[in-house]
Amino acid sequence: MKGLPELRRSLNIRYVILFGLSFMAPVTVFSTYGIAMEQTHGMIPTAYIIALIVMLFTSYSYAKMVQVYPSTGSAYTFVQKGINSHLGFLVGWVILLDYLFSPMISALLFGIMVNAYFPSIPVVVCIVSFIIVVTAINILGIKVAANVNTFLVVFQVLFIIVFCLFCINGLLSGKGTGELFTKDPFFSPDVNLNNLISIVPLLCFSFLGFDAVTTLAEETKNPKQTLPRAIYATTLIGGLLFVISTYFAQLIFQNFNIFKNPDTAIVEIMIYTGGNFLNSLFISVVVIASTASAIASGGSGARILYAMGRDNVLPKKIFGCISPRFQTPIYNILIIACIAMSAVFLDIETATSFINFGALFAFTFVNFSVIVHYIVRKKQISSKSIILNLLIPLIGTGITLLFITKLNIHSLVLGITWLLVGFIYLLYLTKMFKERPPELNFEEQKDEFDVKLVQ
Repeated sequence: MKGLPELRRSLNIRYVILFGLSFMAPVTVFSTYGIAMEQTHGMIPTAYIIALIVMLFTSYSYAKMVQVYPSTGSAYTFVQKGINSHLGFLVGWVILLDYLFSPMISALLFGIMVNAYFPSIPVVVCIVSFIIVVTAINILGIKVAANVNTFLVVFQVLFIIVFCLFCINGLLSGKGTGELFTKDPFFSPDVNLNNLISIVPLLCFSFLGFDAVTTLAEETKNPKQTLPRAIYATTLIGGLLFVISTYFAQLIFQNFNIFKNPDTAIVEIMIYTGGNFLNSLFISVVVIASTASAIASGGSGARILYAMGRDNVLPKKIFGCISPRFQTPIYNILIIACIAMSAVFLDIETATSFINFGALFAFTFVNFSVIVHYIVRKKQISSKSIILNLLIPLIGTGITLLFITKLNIHSLVLGITWLLVGFIYLLYLTKMFKERPPELNFEEQKDEFDVKLVQ
């Protein structure tokens, strides 16, 4: 769009990492703790280590592709330019599920945790109130500043540290196992290997921050060097926090059979470990993290829908509409709010399963795009290239495909249905593949939004 300023490359690696961790929301490790505890028989740290290894293969592919295509389009751009424009459209279409359903998960987590702390307030009331507030903020166009993001990440990391210190104090006082170092959280003879592997796709949901890092490509200094480092750092730091926090949680509270409700199991652990003080602190962290995550994901989802509407991928009258008063895509924000309302009918496991298909589908083709770009197109077939550009991405592709088959029925039905809808829509847009699919210009759209927000 002519006459609009370009995005300034002003972000250093520290902010990019903090942005990735903010999107990741480290305290989400506690949201699926009860469910993971039951399926792994206490081997949650091992499950997170497996998830971390899997995500390192995929983050490697993201790092390789962002060096070639430093664009805010992320997985959509990598596949569209690295493999095929039609396949890129489908990847962008499927990963849209993550943005549409993420606010719903934040609302559900908020409702469950607040209700656990204030039982007199129904979960439905908490969820509906949360969605109304977040929707109003997004309509008004309020943006979370970099300093706020930094505060939110630091606050969450500090809470995890405080939680671990409480656990250490409790262990030294004779609670739980009564010992600081043991292999028990990493191995249980009662665990079923299939159950352990099947929980990993759910835990991969916690690592989505490294995907968000690539959306800052247009605003990062020296992105071809900075972004790969930030991708690895975000994945490793997040994985380390997840493993350490679940290790101590398992040591302090081993008997997972007595949980009243798997969704709120962590609340019982917080009360047992640090009383009302630690539980109150935890609830405040969840409220802050959920609100920030819902605002960010809801705003991003509305922006993607707007880009699709503006470029005539979706009906322009609705999805490409900007409110004259608030200068925000008000219809898109309201659509996402309606989707978020489905939280009143779901539990955490079902809700998070909805977005895992989109993430794993995108991860699979980002891994494969490295092979196509470097081996097929660039014909880099040296011994080093075979290892770096074929073997490693091929392992990543195989693992993510395996985990797609391990998703529960809710995720598979929703994901495959959404994929088929996208495929049928792609046939319509391209007139049975006779034309190229429309390409989304995220950079142009973001420039336009920045100008409107300044005016």
